[in-house]
Amino acid sequence: MMMDMSIEDYLSQGGVLSSPGNVPPRYRAELLKLMATFVDSNLAGAAGFADVINAGPGIKERIAAAKIVLEKTDNADKVLKIMGDFGVDERRYANSHPWAARLERSADIGARRSEHDMRLAVFNYPLEGWSDTVVMNLLMGTAVVVQLEDMAQVSYQPLAEAFRAILPVETRHAELALEGLERLTSEGQGAALQESVAYWWPRVAASFGKGDAERFAALKAMGLRHAQSDAQLADWEARAAARLETVGLSAR
Repeated sequence: MMMDMSIEDYLSQGGVLSSPGNVPPRYRAELLKLMATFVDSNLAGAAGFADVINAGPGIKERIAAAKIVLEKTDNADKVLKIMGDFGVDERRYANSHPWAARLERSADIGARRSEHDMRLAVFNYPLEGWSDTVVMNLLMGTAVVVQLEDMAQVSYQPLAEAFRAILPVETRHAELALEGLERLTSEGQGAALQESVAYWWPRVAASFGKGDAERFAALKAMGLRHAQSDAQLADWEARAAARLETVGLSAR
């Protein structure tokens, strides 16, 4: 960083930070919020998938589900280690929330967070059987890829590197979901799958949040956001709709 440049100007011009020691207070708060949302969402997501492993119709499907649980937990661990650099007690954090807790299936909380943790709202809803899980994994997996493509550019270098390592893993999760949908639709389960799409589509869409121009501008100036929520949502809608179309399903 240039000695005659403020850290705010440095960040707004694309600068990166590499250690907790040179992170200003507001940046630190926003960075920890970003990391907590990611960690909590992955731990909650892994807990949800763990409950349906044995619902898989065959060994191959159960292996895929178990692998997703393992990898989502590992993804959370990668980011939690970076939170540990900021003084977070990693062991206590991982055991301090009811990750498997879910609301009733009929609940509708929009984008509101859990009262327990920072997970995205979509991870408060229960999965309902194998086909429902596959649909949710396709839609949310596609959303995660869109979000990670932006998060992999964050100005805190260790976190950006972690997200870049995680991106291909999450990309594969979405691909596995599409493979699962192809098998299920070939077995004549299209009607039930379409019902699950109708359930999960608005709930996944809500995970992109509502556009707040002032907040986005502040996060962009810190290098913590690059794409606006509306643009990410539109990107996800296009990708998810295209994937559904390949198996004869429609969005919403």
